[in-house]
Amino acid sequence: MSEPTIAAKNPIKVTLEAGRTYAWCRCGLSKSQPFCNGAHAGTGMAPLVWKAEQSGDAWLCQCKHAGKPPLCDGTHKTLP
Repeated sequence: MSEPTIAAKNPIKVTLEAGRTYAWCRCGLSKSQPFCNGAHAGTGMAPLVWKAEQSGDAWLCQCKHAGKPPLCDGTHKTLP
């Protein structure tokens, strides 16, 4: 799998907790979007694991093409 599957062409609002580690789905196959559920197995892709720096709401990418994942940057608006 060279390109991720577009899970959705809109971001999703999530509430993050400072200091907590999250795994954002890169492949687009997870049924737990925008987070990883292990569906990437065998795709050659791995989740983006990161620790939230602050608590609060964030808009995470679901199109899997954002320039600075896991945050949405509007790239979904340019996809076919």
